Amino acid sequence: MQILFPYPEPRKVQNALLTQIKSCVENKQNLIVHAPTGLGKTAAVLSTTLPYAIENNLTVFFITPKHSQHHIAIETLKEIKAKFNLDFQVVDFIGKKHMCLQAGVELMPNGEFHDYCRDLRKKKACDFYLNFDDRVRKSMCLRQIKGPLHAEELISVCKVHAVCPYEIAGLVGKGAMVIIADYHHILSPSIRNSLFNRIQKNLSECIVCFDEAHNVPDKCRDLMTTGLSSITIDNALKENKTFNFDYENELFDIKNNLANLVSKIPIEKNEALVKKEDFTAEKGLIAPLREAAEIVREEQKKSYLAAVAYFLEAWLGPDKAFTRIISRNFTRHGKPYLNLTYKCLDPSLLISQLDASSLIFMSGTLTPTPMYLDLLDLDARKTITSEYKDPFPKSNRLSLLVPSTTTKYSKRDEAMFKRISKICSDMANAIPGNAAIFFPSYSVRDSVYYFFKHEVNKKILLEERGLNKHEKQETIDRFKSYSNEGAVLLGASSGSFGEGIDLPGNLLKGVIIVGLPLAKPDLETQELINYYDERFSRGWDYGYIIPAIIKSLQNAGRCIRSETDKGCIIYLDERYAWDNYKKCFPADANFEITKMPVERIKDFFNKS
Repeated sequence: MQILFPYPEPRKVQNALLTQIKSCVENKQNLIVHAPTGLGKTAAVLSTTLPYAIENNLTVFFITPKHSQHHIAIETLKEIKAKFNLDFQVVDFIGKKHMCLQAGVELMPNGEFHDYCRDLRKKKACDFYLNFDDRVRKSMCLRQIKGPLHAEELISVCKVHAVCPYEIAGLVGKGAMVIIADYHHILSPSIRNSLFNRIQKNLSECIVCFDEAHNVPDKCRDLMTTGLSSITIDNALKENKTFNFDYENELFDIKNNLANLVSKIPIEKNEALVKKEDFTAEKGLIAPLREAAEIVREEQKKSYLAAVAYFLEAWLGPDKAFTRIISRNFTRHGKPYLNLTYKCLDPSLLISQLDASSLIFMSGTLTPTPMYLDLLDLDARKTITSEYKDPFPKSNRLSLLVPSTTTKYSKRDEAMFKRISKICSDMANAIPGNAAIFFPSYSVRDSVYYFFKHEVNKKILLEERGLNKHEKQETIDRFKSYSNEGAVLLGASSGSFGEGIDLPGNLLKGVIIVGLPLAKPDLETQELINYYDERFSRGWDYGYIIPAIIKSLQNAGRCIRSETDKGCIIYLDERYAWDNYKKCFPADANFEITKMPVERIKDFFNKS
């Protein structure tokens, strides 16, 4: 069962990928695979693992970091089902909070939502949950859930019948051969256990595929990281007073304990490392605060007392593979506050818990693959690593490295921003159609935009910070509408459009990556470098340089989405030409170094 390209070279590469995936699942091996954007990785993995799963009574989990990628998987499964006339059940899980029909839950932190949901069910206060026991409602709902459906479609059906979508999805999941889900459904131990109990499946009888797997290390560390701010404690004190609890003294002790850590921060810095014993976490206070939080959530969705309790429990965790940092920060209105964080450094702490039949990690930027073998600490004896070269026509891609500017912090000034603006506007004007420019931060973007807006002769769209799903789609639709006359989208490398968006054909003709999206050189980054140095003797590469190059490659991947697309990719920073950065690019990057990019761009697009 294969879904193949009509063009010879990509088909040859995809056939090799299909064969390798088939071999891995049959031999219960893991696979780390770097395969170029547009090769059809989703179709390859689903069309290969599904027949094996059906034959061997296994379940395929296809998990992604973003909801938009669920749609690609669902549409692929619809195509497979229609083309091969197969009968299999599919369910699409998104975060339980996002599937909930209760009003206002979108305002709650994810961890707190689960406590809120449990409380409602325990007290029989959720009509949607209670209606799940109504046979008529449930059967009517299930009759309408046929074929692979997006989570949004399932939610719409459940809303009509006022039945909990998560419960319905769980029921469908019991018989599903394919489950589309988010990273946390597999990576979070508590959520994973809850889900697998619900759908009555064992992880050992599952093939788990991580899409866009370059995100896995960061996601693992994030899931095991927690923090407590002085703002949270102040809000907890207000909550304590509002609900007449008797924890004022204990909360003030926590606040004073946090304030005392300021002495550890050097005058010239805003953060410092601390030890577990520097902050007292009273274990006996955790349960009472959680009980109080349950009472709070009966009247309001969010409880700060719950946040304090969660942090106190986490703080008592191990020191190995973690670091503890106190930092001095400011709100956007300039109000100072303190933040204490317990940060995870090792993603393998979660990956090591996954005893699946096979684990497949795939991405268009999963390079170098040996790094991911190290970071995820997978058994080298049962893990295959592969890197596939880009099979698309080289004549359709112009890759330029322009060493004429830099966003290096010590060289950022008005003259440099003017120079960046001039080069970017000249290149954007030379690109016939839409172009996207990605910056290492919004602040650098805004500094360049101040000059850029007067120099470019195309419509400019600015990516706003923190876009929700609807706002993001709105911006993309506007950008697409300008494809004939041409527009320029200015965003951040780590923002909403740096990865995960698909703009094939004439919708995007050029991408410019300004500067290197290096992590902020703060204590967390330094601790990560130190940790990887100690474990692999590659701290600088694993913790700093390669993650920045991967972000740049993700930005570049928005252009050239198929074997027929034609576009240019420009890396604008002198550091890309330095050996310690240049060596981190894939072997088939094939970019040329030039200080005359406009002439090369015009020449490239003038060729038929």
